[in-house]
Amino acid sequence: MTAQQAPPVTLVIFGATGDLTRRLLVPAMINLTRSGLVGSSLSILGVGIDEGDDEFLRRRLDEFLGQLKPGAEEHTRKDEAWDSLRSRISYLKGDFTKDQIFEAIAGRLPPGTNAAFYLAVPPSLFGPIVEKLADHGLTTETEHGFRRVAIEKPFGTDLASAQALNARILERIAESQVYRLDHFLGKETVQNLMTARFANMMIEALWNNNYIDHVQITAAEVVDVGSRGKFYDATGALRDMVPNHLFQLLAMIAMEPPNSFDAEAIRNEKSKVLKALRNYTPEEAKANAVRGAYVAGPLNGVDLPAFRETKDISPDSRTETFVAMKLLVDTWRWAGVPFYLRTGKAMTARDTEIVITFRKVPFAQFRETEVTRKLPPNRLVIQVQPDEGMSMEISIKAPGPLVDIEPVSLDFRYADRFDISKTTGYESLIYDLFIGDQTLFQRADGIEAGWAAVQPFLDAWAQDPATPDVYQPGSMGPDSADGLIRKDGREWHELGVLLHKPTA
Repeated sequence: MTAQQAPPVTLVIFGATGDLTRRLLVPAMINLTRSGLVGSSLSILGVGIDEGDDEFLRRRLDEFLGQLKPGAEEHTRKDEAWDSLRSRISYLKGDFTKDQIFEAIAGRLPPGTNAAFYLAVPPSLFGPIVEKLADHGLTTETEHGFRRVAIEKPFGTDLASAQALNARILERIAESQVYRLDHFLGKETVQNLMTARFANMMIEALWNNNYIDHVQITAAEVVDVGSRGKFYDATGALRDMVPNHLFQLLAMIAMEPPNSFDAEAIRNEKSKVLKALRNYTPEEAKANAVRGAYVAGPLNGVDLPAFRETKDISPDSRTETFVAMKLLVDTWRWAGVPFYLRTGKAMTARDTEIVITFRKVPFAQFRETEVTRKLPPNRLVIQVQPDEGMSMEISIKAPGPLVDIEPVSLDFRYADRFDISKTTGYESLIYDLFIGDQTLFQRADGIEAGWAAVQPFLDAWAQDPATPDVYQPGSMGPDSADGLIRKDGREWHELGVLLHKPTA
């Protein structure tokens, strides 16, 4: 089955001179052009605050694409696809809060044409830009022309701000026009979660509290805060990663089978999961979460300053660079199954994974045998990045006279079967924006349900004068994170243990 080419559309990018546009959005559109999923009817109108004309923006993108190392990331090198796309890029300079720039945009978009507005801007501008677009008739749809708005995270900083932002936006445009992005959802492995579950009876039949002991979801980064100190000190690991990235992975793992793969059917089930997350009291939140901040130390051969010594970080900051928590999903399927989430910076490996640990088998069958090692539980490891794939860990008997149990892995790696190395992760999201498929985009009620679940942690930490627990750069986080899961008799999956790579 071949995907249809997207309809003619003008993509208006607010923040066209920024890092997101050149590193991810334009390379993704080069890939879409090369694959034929968008045609010559796609045009890009960049809007920014820098002085310049059409050629100014084109040259900036030329310079970035030309900096890539030979042989690396072929998808963003200048080629026929880029040459074709380049000629359809134009630029407008203006203040996003003033009427003049929106009048200029309206002059480029005749009524009845398709347009998608991508807000690659600070969150403080989301509401004002949507209001200005509506004021100037730029969001008015016709029978033959759509108008859609794509919004990057973060969507709010707590429950109240998320509710206020949703209300402000939905007062001016319909939910069907809003595409709230989470770039994690553009990754092939994440999109494959539903297929892996619902297209395989042997998996879905075991997907409940009768067989699953617990679930771990990890998004670890090896990079430190770096030059993003001002942003990160006001945000922290919890706000930055949990109510969006990690909760989207949790929702896809825990959702009920939808009655179809229609976008609203899937989003309904995902929202139900997030609404079913147990809302802790502040006291329960403190007991079921830990936070940490890295101290000074070596990381990949570089001496890293402590988080509180980083530029633009307050020396008495109580912001966390690591968070681990235990959550419960109060549904029939998941009653009693804990979901352990963790995320952090300056950790031992870049590793985003989901680990499903099944219940242990009854040991009675082995009591008359000389089992020389503890019988391990089966685990399904879903590697989201960097080594995309899945691994099912099972137990076998090792060769020899004793019944010696040995865990082995049945592995699938995307790179062994498919070439996904040339994608940015934004291709499917932009394509779906153009064709009007909201499956991979977050809905207002899901956003608010996620914030409702993390609000008790925010409240508890706001009232707690203690600073986050410390951890060494290049570690798996603070010791208290181990204590959180060990008090339940469990252990974290070791970071950086990637799927088996066949030798040549």
